Amino acid sequence: MAYERIMGLDVIDDQGYKAYRAAMMPILQSFGGAFGFDFRVSEVLLSKTEDKINRLFTIAFPSQKHMDDFFTDPEYLAVKAKYFDVSVNSKTIISTHETNP
Repeated sequence: MAYERIMGLDVIDDQGYKAYRAAMMPILQSFGGAFGFDFRVSEVLLSKTEDKINRLFTIAFPSQKHMDDFFTDPEYLAVKAKYFDVSVNSKTIISTHETNP
């Protein structure tokens, strides 16, 4: 089993978000995490949130604990504060679920 999250973002600074992805990738991998799909979205036809979404991706971990530990890791939080928080206007968790790898 793996644990996967589907996320929607409103990216407002593509270069800043690219720097975030580059900086967080080694940390993500150290927790066994990986991106599965990644899309730039041009039109959202139906949504359960008022937040805009222009980026959609999946992120997976070996377990929910790995995911929780990653998102609370101090090194990750420093990278997030430096790059993500200034390049992303909003984030939407669309789904979180167990999968068969």
